[in-house]
Amino acid sequence: MQRRTFLKGSLAGSTVAVAVGAGLLTPGAVMAAWPKRAFETEDMQTAMNDLFGTAQTEPTDDISIKAPDIAENGAVVPVSITSGIAGIEEIAIIAEKNGTPLAANFKLADNAKGFVSTRIKMAKTSNVIAVVKAGGKAYSARKEVKVTIGGCGG
Repeated sequence: MQRRTFLKGSLAGSTVAVAVGAGLLTPGAVMAAWPKRAFETEDMQTAMNDLFGTAQTEPTDDISIKAPDIAENGAVVPVSITSGIAGIEEIAIIAEKNGTPLAANFKLADNAKGFVSTRIKMAKTSNVIAVVKAGGKAYSARKEVKVTIGGCGG
């Protein structure tokens, strides 16, 4: 069994090495750029500025947030965002009262449907804010989620 594992690993490593050597696979193309400062900041306004260039958003009913009204465990809160706004470029999920409020940021390809679904951690009861960037403008919607057991160390 160890021999088979060794052979599979060697074959996979060789394939990657050939792809890198041929220029088909570059580390820059594989590694996604991510807004590190926005994810590490403890202030929601700073996170918004880092992501979208502004903290101002236009509230809209064209964004739907599907999340539980009461999350029994803040460590795993399912959140789905759906929007029919045309030309969506990004969707961000913010847990307003978390120590680091930016929970997720998705960059969408052209003509992608405005839908994302993930699970986030929430430290305590707060608003979940969905921010959708489309056509150079930022739109938002919010929903309060009550957390009974904290997920961020609570």
